[in-house]
Amino acid sequence: MKYHIRIIAKAEKDLDALGGHDFDAVKKKILFLSENPRPFGCKKLTADDGYKIRSGDFRILYRIDDHAKEIIVYRVRHRKEAY
Repeated sequence: MKYHIRIIAKAEKDLDALGGHDFDAVKKKILFLSENPRPFGCKKLTADDGYKIRSGDFRILYRIDDHAKEIIVYRVRHRKEAY
């Protein structure tokens, strides 16, 4: 079953700041999460209740609600700023 994707306001602002190719790559990765919320390469965050996945130089930070079948994207950050 597919997961619903919810993007919170801070992540929307992060996405708005991205340029053409970077935006397209991140968008594709986020949409892929609806099919597989824990793809190869995703990492569980230790300090937070979430996951991160790489998209080029950017990191997509998200939480998974398996009960509600929902993925909450809460930040999209450049790798230098994500940690």
